[in-house]
Amino acid sequence: MWRSTIAFDKRSAKQMIRINERIRAREIRVIDEHGEQLGILPPFEALKMARERGLDLVEVSPNAVPPVCRIQDYGRFLYEKDKSENAARKKQKVIVVKEVKFSVTVDEHDYQTKKNQCVRFLNEGDKVKASLRFRGRQMSHRELGYNIINRLITDIGDAGIVEFMPRMEGTTLHAILAPSKKAEQARLKPAEQSQAAPAATSETDTKQTTSV
Repeated sequence: MWRSTIAFDKRSAKQMIRINERIRAREIRVIDEHGEQLGILPPFEALKMARERGLDLVEVSPNAVPPVCRIQDYGRFLYEKDKSENAARKKQKVIVVKEVKFSVTVDEHDYQTKKNQCVRFLNEGDKVKASLRFRGRQMSHRELGYNIINRLITDIGDAGIVEFMPRMEGTTLHAILAPSKKAEQARLKPAEQSQAAPAATSETDTKQTTSV
């Protein structure tokens, strides 16, 4: 189902691109296949020029006034467009949120283990959702849960920063921690030293939550 939805979205995107006789503007700004400006023309004149060259007339900037169209091979246009979008997706960084669960009755050894997991996740560049669920009568002693989460925030130190302060949702207390800039720089430094020209990366709001 997911694959068919993506395929449908791609077909819909292609259908939104006007080409040849589907271009309805009264006049358009025309660019030829070499990138040269041909001026403002009626679509039928530009289409005639495209046909004479065995090419298509593709509307590349529909919101411009007047719309901008280019004389080019439509198949090649779609190929370059897909190639550019794929390259952009490869540069995107997927933000992973890993959940570490605590309890009001957590003992010291278990607490230290889970704290170290949080630090490791943050050092690897992931966000951490520290959660603590109250059960039954524990709801009347919520300060105990806050003490544990606030202690965690303190013990994390320079490895992370608080993105969302501890807050209640139903019977669960949680906080979101993100890698600090200092930790991020330390993580990226070995890669920068091994590359003469490190590739730039961009972030995306895509999130994946993993429970521990």
